[in-house]
Order: sequence, then C-alpha cells, then structure tokens
Amino acid sequence: MSERAIVLSSAPQVERLLARLKDRSIVLVGMMGAGKTSVGRRLAERLALPFVDADHEIEVAAGMSVSEIFETRGESDFRIGEAKVIARLLGGGRKVIATGGGAFMNGTTRANIAREAISVWLKADPDVLMRRVRKRANRPLLRTADPDATLRALLVQREPVYQLADVTVESRDIPQEQVVDALFAALADRLDQENRPT
Repeated sequence: MSERAIVLSSAPQVERLLARLKDRSIVLVGMMGAGKTSVGRRLAERLALPFVDADHEIEVAAGMSVSEIFETRGESDFRIGEAKVIARLLGGGRKVIATGGGAFMNGTTRANIAREAISVWLKADPDVLMRRVRKRANRPLLRTADPDATLRALLVQREPVYQLADVTVESRDIPQEQVVDALFAALADRLDQENRPT
C-alpha cells in the first residue's frame, strides 16, 4: 500500500469522513466498465461499511441475470425494477452502493440518491471503458453491430447527467487502490465543504 493510502486509511481520517457523511450512503454512478463494483468494494472495506452491487440485488430479486431480464422483459421493465431496488437499498442504512450504468438517468432515482446519499461519478475515457467491457460478454446494451460506437453514443447521452453527481473521480488504468485514494480524498473534500460555516 502506498504511503498516501496509509495516510488516507488512518483511523482518524476515516472517522472524520464517516462523521461528516452522517447516515448517508455513498452511491457510485457511471458507465459500464468504469469500475464501480471493484472500486466500491475496496472503498467499503476501507470505511468498514457494507457494500452492495445494485445489479446483483436486481438479479436476486428477479431470479435471473440482467441479460436475461433484458431479453425476456425488455429494458423498460428492467429500469422499473432497478429504480425500486435502488430506493430499497437507499433506505436500508449507510453503505456503499454500486449502480448500473443507466440507473442515474432515472430522475426519481437521482432525487432519491440526492436525498439519501452522496453520489460519485467514476469517469473513464471511452477507450478505457471499451478495453474493460470487451473482457465480459454480459453487457446487453453492447450487443450491437458496432459496440464501440454504441458505447460512445451512450456516453454522449449520459455524461451530462453523470455530471450532476456530487463528486467526480477519474477511473484510469492504474492500480485500483490509487483510484480509491482519489475517491476518498474527493469525498473528504466535498464533506469538508458541506461542513464549512457560511
């Protein structure tokens, strides 16, 4: 672990962040392949908070995979279930939540997150995202003739909404602990700003 990670992981730093977070959750938003699940799991471990992957919870609730839901019920039904699951997760105590790439596009979900949590956009370049998503064939929205063009079109549509997140952190091809360090620091800065007297 880097010296910076050790500093950021110190008990007083973690306690300060959690005290300022109060009872809110931390919700990671962003495109598929941005690293929300892997980075979220590491952040939760650092903060000693539960970690939940919303897509996994949707699969448990539906009794089928995300791909199967898309195939049998369609995207609109998936999005309805996704909004319900995220609302339930937000009401279940403080945790780190990784959301699917389209979850933050739902206005009701965004309002729920704004009320119950602090949102973090894990932002990654299109080339980085494509390199990562090519490793797995379970991305229903990329089952097109030109997945690269599809992903870039989704980015154009979604980035203005992702920019509404409370915090933005770059997700680059570096060791994930460094991304967690940056996320921790950005969260701490944001929470410090909230607690400054006006």
